[in-house]
Amino acid sequence: MLENDSRPWGRYEVIEVQETHKIKRIFVAPGQQLSYQRHKFRAEHWFFLSGEGLAIVNGHEIGVTAGSTVDIDINQLHRIRNTGSEELIFIEVQTGTYFGEDDIERVDDDFGRV
Repeated sequence: MLENDSRPWGRYEVIEVQETHKIKRIFVAPGQQLSYQRHKFRAEHWFFLSGEGLAIVNGHEIGVTAGSTVDIDINQLHRIRNTGSEELIFIEVQTGTYFGEDDIERVDDDFGRV
């Protein structure tokens, strides 16, 4: 494991980092959601392993459960919300030219982060 980081909404683990991609396992606590955000340098593919939630991509709501997938293009606004009573777990595959955590433009955040 390369990196493990706690967040107010849950936590994530970095599984792999290469020049062309970064892979994370993300755990969202019940009732929590990530910020509504976009990225300038990366696209994301989400594959859901367990739990249930609601993905929001450019204002469109997509219900997700184990086996669901969601694709997010560069510059698309997106967030995930855990709507269930158990942890929502998914794999995030980032592709693009830069994968740093500073490539996050937040437009709405429950925790006051900019």
